[in-house]
Amino acid sequence: MPSARSTFLVRSAAILGAIALIPASTSAVTESESETYKQLDLFMDVFQRVRASYVEKVDDATLIKGAIEGMLSSLDPHSSYLDARDFTNLRTQTEGSYGGLGLSVTLDEGVVKVIAPTDDTPAAKAGIKAGDYITHIDGKLIYGSSLDEAVDKMRGAPGSPVKLTIARAGRDEPIELTLTRAIIDIKPVKWSVKENIGVIKIVSFSADTGADVQSAIRSIDKSLGRKPIGYVLDMRSNPGGLLDEAVTVSDAFLDRGEIVSQRGRLRGDNRPYYARPGDDAQGLPIVVLIDAGSASASEIVAGALQDHHRALVMGERSFGKGSVQTLLPLSPETALRLTTARYYTPSGKSVQEGGIEPDVLVPQLSDPDYAKRPRYRESDLRKHLINEAKLDRAELEADANTDPRFTATAEDLKKQGIEDFQLDYALKTIGRLAPPVQVAAVKDKKAPKQK
Repeated sequence: MPSARSTFLVRSAAILGAIALIPASTSAVTESESETYKQLDLFMDVFQRVRASYVEKVDDATLIKGAIEGMLSSLDPHSSYLDARDFTNLRTQTEGSYGGLGLSVTLDEGVVKVIAPTDDTPAAKAGIKAGDYITHIDGKLIYGSSLDEAVDKMRGAPGSPVKLTIARAGRDEPIELTLTRAIIDIKPVKWSVKENIGVIKIVSFSADTGADVQSAIRSIDKSLGRKPIGYVLDMRSNPGGLLDEAVTVSDAFLDRGEIVSQRGRLRGDNRPYYARPGDDAQGLPIVVLIDAGSASASEIVAGALQDHHRALVMGERSFGKGSVQTLLPLSPETALRLTTARYYTPSGKSVQEGGIEPDVLVPQLSDPDYAKRPRYRESDLRKHLINEAKLDRAELEADANTDPRFTATAEDLKKQGIEDFQLDYALKTIGRLAPPVQVAAVKDKKAPKQK
């Protein structure tokens, strides 16, 4: 029976032979193509030697998957191969629920790093923060493990315990936590009313996020019996998600104009997205809250509302992921997640590496670890796409200098009953931005009626 190597060489020879029959003027094998065949030959040689000589027998599928993953990892941090298990996990993240801790994580030089905890999940309640490193799970070192292995260990039956060891910059000692797994029911949008202001928290951009935001606006109006004096759109620690949902959310607050455009290698990859007539917020003041964990779709929304001067962006510089990934099915159970385009805000700015700069830089003073905790962004990821505008690296770190007016300590704020300084500052800003006539109308409704 012929070997895999011999079969490959026979097929290669057949292809080269077929090409040779075509007139040289149109199909001569270029030097580049010849080099490609040499590299493919090298790949098969290595494949065969590993199969024959590795200390333990290795499954062919494992070797091929590793080769595919290695190829994609040489491109950028967001391109990947999804096998049947990964494909199912992706659908779960965008459509369903699972038993786990509620963490978005990535692999950074062999160490599991937290991108962001999801609100109201065991991870968030335990105080895990973006930028934390998970070094041990149930007392076992996970350095060098694959991301899939680490995620599998953290997921499990709801109600079961799991111990995590956390390394956090600024802390001399590791943090030992015992968490109880829970059903992570992905609810992308939550709303509340504070001080006559509608607060809309977007946790992720999964299926129906746009419709849920529109529903939240209606629910806020209904709960007050009128329009609020403004809205806070909270997208802090939102890792992003579906591009179409980011467009729908932006459209809810815009009456016209471009929302975002994507530009790829091919002409067919270039596409602008526009707002339809009608602003669900009816022109009321909006403050958008972002932080270093706000990525991708979050940045599309923040950038669109900022460029159209529709909202005041507050918080800190966002993550800086300005690329678009397309899911390319390879079979009913597998797919390729490939970076196919960059996206640009309405003003033509790419947020890749640089992120969205807030109009007002507001530190999270209520977090006692805020000043000590470093920020990890797209620019820190290995092999990230370079911004075509050639950003000054020194400027990317300029947001470490906060307004000297923000001097209160976490302890001071706790005594004042302020648990979330950024949100509190946003609410007070809306109060100052709201039209006087509208504020007066709200106060008049609160006043007792004269008999």
